[in-house]
Amino acid sequence: MLKFILFITMFFFSSHHSGDAAENEFISQRLQMVEHQIKRRGIKDPRVLAAMQKVPRHLFVPSSYRNQSYEDHPLPIGKGQTISQPFIVSVMTELLELDGSEKVLEIGTGSGYQAAILAELAKEVYTVEIINSFADESKKLLQTLGYENVHVFWGDGYKGWPEHAPYDAIIVTAAPKKIPQALVDQLKEGGRLVIPVGHFYQKLKLVIKQNGRMIEKNIVAVNFVPMVHPSP
Repeated sequence: MLKFILFITMFFFSSHHSGDAAENEFISQRLQMVEHQIKRRGIKDPRVLAAMQKVPRHLFVPSSYRNQSYEDHPLPIGKGQTISQPFIVSVMTELLELDGSEKVLEIGTGSGYQAAILAELAKEVYTVEIINSFADESKKLLQTLGYENVHVFWGDGYKGWPEHAPYDAIIVTAAPKKIPQALVDQLKEGGRLVIPVGHFYQKLKLVIKQNGRMIEKNIVAVNFVPMVHPSP
């Protein structure tokens, strides 16, 4: 009986120790990701850098790709969708210029990683996902991680989420061929929209609403999955 108790004790100690070691390794990888992939390439906003250091990206990645969570490339999350390259997440987030008081709309929840980053930086985040299973899974994960300021909706991203408009900022993580008018309409005067636009070749655009007009600026060439309407 004593041997059995000792075995069980050692098993749980070993499992706990192994879990701590794995978590510490992910933390180390996350800090290196921010230092080498993000800071060195020009991201300066300290709040964005802090959010990228804090959010556990490996929890938003399928287990089969978890060992690549903090590498410098996008990863598949199923159903032809991806979680964006960490550097691109930081670029898009910094362009929003969030100070913590904003209401933000995200189009394309995916696994929920970008929404978690936004939740660290904005007052409220409303995120729309076209794939029902992604909406359900990301909602559960975000709630588990304590992001009570994120609201997930299953729907057509082209329509935005008009019930909560206007938004101080809008971020789109899939590429339409042109900017959806509904998103323009739901953006507050002075608000910022960050969106990849194009078909085969896409430009990441920063769009600022000034006196009802949209002032566009091309930021960088990108490669996002297409933004699609729901199936009929």
